Amino acid sequence: MAVFVLDRHKKPLMPCSEKRARLLLERRRAVVHRCIPFTIRIKDRQVESCALQPLRLSFDPGSEKTGLALVRESQEADRIVGGSHRIRTVCFLLEIWHRAALIRKRLRQRKAFRRHRRARKTRYRAPRFLNRRRPAGWLPPSLEHLVATTITWVRRIRRWAPVSGLAMESNSFDVQKLENPDTTGTMYQRGTLNGYAVRKYLLDKWARRCAYCGTEGVPLEIDHIVPKSRGGSDRMSNLILACRNCNQAKGNLNVRAFMAHDQKRLARILAQARASLRDAAAVNSTCWRLMTTLAKTGLPVETSTGERTKWNRTRLGLPKTHALDAACVGQVDAIVAWRVPILNIRCTGRGSHQRTRLDRYGFPRGYLMRSKRVQGFQTGDLVKAVVLSGKNAAIHVGRVAIRASGKFNIQTSTGVIQGVHARRCSIVQRGDGYAYSFRQIPQMTSV
Repeated sequence: MAVFVLDRHKKPLMPCSEKRARLLLERRRAVVHRCIPFTIRIKDRQVESCALQPLRLSFDPGSEKTGLALVRESQEADRIVGGSHRIRTVCFLLEIWHRAALIRKRLRQRKAFRRHRRARKTRYRAPRFLNRRRPAGWLPPSLEHLVATTITWVRRIRRWAPVSGLAMESNSFDVQKLENPDTTGTMYQRGTLNGYAVRKYLLDKWARRCAYCGTEGVPLEIDHIVPKSRGGSDRMSNLILACRNCNQAKGNLNVRAFMAHDQKRLARILAQARASLRDAAAVNSTCWRLMTTLAKTGLPVETSTGERTKWNRTRLGLPKTHALDAACVGQVDAIVAWRVPILNIRCTGRGSHQRTRLDRYGFPRGYLMRSKRVQGFQTGDLVKAVVLSGKNAAIHVGRVAIRASGKFNIQTSTGVIQGVHARRCSIVQRGDGYAYSFRQIPQMTSV
């Protein structure tokens, strides 16, 4: 794994190996600039006197994880056939774990709490109406997070390495094709409800009987196969007809738990359900914004398709990871030095602005500390704790979670160490809204 290098004025130089960085630190020619990702600053070099090679930052965007790969590109002549081979040497692999699902969940919870409060305490006030209009190019906060986080790490890596070009996998999913592979021609204009209302469509689909018990001739209600409280949507594939007794008995249970006694009927219900296309829609919505934002950096941006990426990965015999998918974006003939640990970057945020804990009904049940710091530490800081006695006697390095009592929890690679006093801790790196960990590349599997 490469180490990022800066000159004496904090300008990026070419990354070096771990051994070279160790020697520079031992000879006191360099100092540690940042721990994760590890970055050193050379005290006797300037970027004007150094030779730089072309580095490309490529990434594979996704709704849950985005893979990034920093590669060094070179050309090698083919003496037999002629021409040249495009070879990429992997310098660094990263995977960003987004928290779009958590943002969506908290926004919906806040919306429900606000509506309940207004319903309880109207005081004869008029409904809120500000005639607000969304600006052009508006994205929901959960999708805006995907774009903002990716752009943030592009800017960070450009501060640590002399990136000369960008590459991006521009996926454009045909949602109707994913739902029905036989969709062609005018079938795109004939949706699921072509010529139907929702209830009439469901009555015809489920033969005017309860899908759970098979009862006919009773009033039927529209139910969700996957409850909305468990992440279900209002898609037609998630709607079902049920009698009132079955609907009340199911409540917000998962259909697998509710129909566990009748596996045959459960299999028939699940056969009607289709996979959610939320991830494909999220990538479609953010792809264009990401491309336009990257174009503003002034660097050349190469785009490629997901099919080309998969073909490159399969041809070169690489395992399936988002980071290696990013390394395979675009035109490439060989990838070397790819067996390096992947840096997992999990988005955690910098804390909660809300100072009040609420119960399930929106009433206060507790209050957080007014200050986010305790004895100079803040939740999310990377600390080194030297515990001299007790069952946890050792040197622990990890992410800290502060407590008002001064006894902190430290999340290490092996687990959580509880009750470590603040006087045993020292700052390694200040928290920046992300949690870091490393993992090895898995073994090759058929994809």
